[in-house]
Amino acid sequence: MAPQLSLFSETEFASRAPEGLVVGCPTLDLSAACESGGGKSVFIYRPPGQVVSKIHQHQQPGGKAPEALVVTWKADGQFLAVGWSDGVVRLMGLENNKAAHHIEICPQSSDVRIAHIGWVVNNITSRSSSAFSGRLKDGASEILGSQDASAATDLPRELTFLEIETALPKISPLPGSSAGSGEDAVVFTLRTGIDFLFQTPKPEEYDQVNVMVVGTTDGKLHLSIYDSFIIGSFPCPPLGSGSAFPQLVRLASNPQTSTHALLLAEKTKQPDELYLLPMDLPFISSVPINLPLLASKLTTLQKLLRYLRQTQFHMQLEWRNTRELPSRFLRSVEAGLEELENGPRGVVPALYHTVVTGHVYEPVREWLVDSLAERGHKRWDKAVVSGLENLRSLVHQNFLPALERCTIILSRLRGLAQFHDAREDIGFSVTQISRVMDVVDCMTLLGHRILLVVMDELEHFASFSTWLRFQIDRLHSSSSSEDRNELTEKEATMDTGKILTYIERYLTDSPLRVFFDEIIKEDHAEAWQHTEDVPRLLDLLDTQLRRYETGEKAMKAVFHVEFLVDLAHFWSGRILDDIAEAKKRSVRLGKPVKLTVGAKVDCYDVRMCEEGATEATVYIALGSKEASNQVSIFRIGLEIINGISSNRSVAVCPINLGGDRLIDLKFLGDSTLVLLCSGTDNTPVVIRVSVKSDTLGFNACDEGSYGGTDGGVSCDGFTKYRLPGEKQFRPVRLEAHDKADVRGEIPARICLLGSNRTVWQTFTFPTSA
Repeated sequence: MAPQLSLFSETEFASRAPEGLVVGCPTLDLSAACESGGGKSVFIYRPPGQVVSKIHQHQQPGGKAPEALVVTWKADGQFLAVGWSDGVVRLMGLENNKAAHHIEICPQSSDVRIAHIGWVVNNITSRSSSAFSGRLKDGASEILGSQDASAATDLPRELTFLEIETALPKISPLPGSSAGSGEDAVVFTLRTGIDFLFQTPKPEEYDQVNVMVVGTTDGKLHLSIYDSFIIGSFPCPPLGSGSAFPQLVRLASNPQTSTHALLLAEKTKQPDELYLLPMDLPFISSVPINLPLLASKLTTLQKLLRYLRQTQFHMQLEWRNTRELPSRFLRSVEAGLEELENGPRGVVPALYHTVVTGHVYEPVREWLVDSLAERGHKRWDKAVVSGLENLRSLVHQNFLPALERCTIILSRLRGLAQFHDAREDIGFSVTQISRVMDVVDCMTLLGHRILLVVMDELEHFASFSTWLRFQIDRLHSSSSSEDRNELTEKEATMDTGKILTYIERYLTDSPLRVFFDEIIKEDHAEAWQHTEDVPRLLDLLDTQLRRYETGEKAMKAVFHVEFLVDLAHFWSGRILDDIAEAKKRSVRLGKPVKLTVGAKVDCYDVRMCEEGATEATVYIALGSKEASNQVSIFRIGLEIINGISSNRSVAVCPINLGGDRLIDLKFLGDSTLVLLCSGTDNTPVVIRVSVKSDTLGFNACDEGSYGGTDGGVSCDGFTKYRLPGEKQFRPVRLEAHDKADVRGEIPARICLLGSNRTVWQTFTFPTSA
């Protein structure tokens, strides 16, 4: 009797999952499934059916909400990449349903769609260097002891990845009120989101590079590393004589090789033939700078600049809140003052006159008693005080701390650029880093200047607000001597100098306007052009500030926060583009290998195995419903020298399933192929095939030759498993995941989707297997 699988967990979805939009987490017992009827939402489930998170996108103005097209887990199970119909891949964390990163793949206005997302991990440390480190550790342990030896051998790497930012206070979330638009409007408003975005790299990630390849329906391959560092896009080479664009349908790699195996087809469902395309990424192993360190610092800099952009939006909003309500109150009294035959025509001289003489003009009296009154004064006071205090908090708790972290990262990058100054393949220079640091220094100077102005305005407004309330009470009070004495005592404690200063400097126009007001296009263009030529922007900013404070003509745009944030994005974007271009130049697409089984292919999978320092083997399994009792396993050798691959022999081994009919297939690890079949009695059967077994007789074949020859290796020599339970469970889809220990050990397992598309069952193999 066939051995029985063990039920590990069972999850029931709230609705039928669309075809291809159910994926299991590779390291945790979680699953992601789209809702039926369009896939506008993606649910993350844990057994037995608890919803961990619901991911959806809001409807765009004048359009409809995007739908999920492709879902893929990151190798460590901490991110979920979702490709949407608006052409954007959004990387979602498990802690919340806000997009941590968004990568624009194709324009929403076009007919191009995201076809597949492949997400794999590579190591930059070779086996030989790991063996050397092991011998070094063994030798050091004889002298220093096991613990000291571990610290000594890891010291250079630990110093390389030393995170000074951990000694700083955590970055604070932004206020919950939305201040901007777009993807980042709310992503920085939660503590969980901030902590998830700005994670300190773990020691086991020091030598890892995460590679994402996104295929689109127009035959493009979009390459990015380390979650959000975009390298560029590449057109797929033409396949055969067909006119359709080749599309990415699978991606495979081995952590020890920089070459990736791409499986292409002219359509994702039932293609007539598939093609294996080697993709060489030699920059993973040959870059002079530690690639995980470089990518980590660059992506963190990207996130900090996004955070600064949203902080700038919030700062502008709070400043406008301090001016909007007082401006409405002041406009109402100015209309009455303009009608006076004699006296001041503006609110500033009228209130100045009242402070100095005590006399109140009639329009001011009516405004204080009827329009403003006690209620209006409270609203005025609350709007200004809360706005200025919020602005002070934003600068002190959000703006300046983010700039400190930018300075630390840029200092590290400048040090790397100085050390590798003689090399051109690193992609950036000391001059470029220094220019961005100059912009960050300017923003730091402005941040401190804004703090001084805000504190000064708060202090003066407190005196003005007290005086304004005094005037309202005085004009409302009765003529009793007791009331007059009380008001006289209040007046004696007021700081008249600060009241007059506020009326003169802050009442109708705040000094903060120059930092947050709208920039005239001509001034923006002039300042932008000027910053291209100056050797040091901080000196220019200091000079222009001094000219402005003395009343001379100044270039106001250079000390506008929005202008400097734009400048920081522009210059850092240039650095990122240059580094990406340096990496992109080394990317090479190999020669495609045609694969066919003489019928339409219904299920396929690919696995890449390292066979030595300069060799790798790619296994591709193909199955067809037209020949449901047969599976073809192709074996393609690759020779990899200095990160560049070349195709070698192609061999094929057909497997005869006898009376069983193939439903689906997936690779489990580097050496096992799992086949999901329907037995002769229509009961589900799981077969494990060792692709490296001597029983598989691989025969050399020409490229594109028919792999489904008659006969083939019988499956009788491989272990068959049956599903537990008496109730009938008819699976229609298979996933296979290797063992993991990210959050507790999880054994190797397979996941099956039931025919009703609402039940997701996970099984483990017997221990003996």
